[in-house]
Amino acid sequence: MKYYDEWGEKDKYNKDMLQWNYTGPKECVRTLGKYQKKKNICIFDAGCGTGLVGIKLKEDGFANIDGVDLSQTLLESIPKNVYQKLEKADLNQPIKIENDVYDVVMCVGTFTFGHVKPLALDEFVRITKTGGLICFTINEGIYEEYGFDKKIFELKENNKWEELDFFKSDYIASKNVNAWLGIYKVK
Repeated sequence: MKYYDEWGEKDKYNKDMLQWNYTGPKECVRTLGKYQKKKNICIFDAGCGTGLVGIKLKEDGFANIDGVDLSQTLLESIPKNVYQKLEKADLNQPIKIENDVYDVVMCVGTFTFGHVKPLALDEFVRITKTGGLICFTINEGIYEEYGFDKKIFELKENNKWEELDFFKSDYIASKNVNAWLGIYKVK
């Protein structure tokens, strides 16, 4: 949290993401658009940071977006009128939201080294309506090391979700950092 609080000061985080050609938000919103045509839905942006995903969602016509992040500094840097509701939350803990609330959960850039663990996917399934979508990226360096491969398989095997798309994304092109991008339909 301290790291991101410091990184978020004076808009440094956003400047770095632009300089590094961080494509995760744009690619995830584009992928979501292949499977979700309705725009008047409820979206949860898990680990929303400075609002890069929310901004892309708004540009694509989505308006009912809530977001959470661990860093208060990053939350305070989000432009007004992007999110309906913003809260500080640790996604490694149970999410304080009722079951079956959201049509879509987005989680972009949060499944990376030293951040949110695979158990968060169980929470995403819990707060997503049946038939809703979960779209996320996982830094390729932690995919197996942190057990995301096993958790994704477990959720499929237990009939909690169905895979719609799963592919390697450029993610941060200038740094040669790739991520897996997945979109799943909750059963």
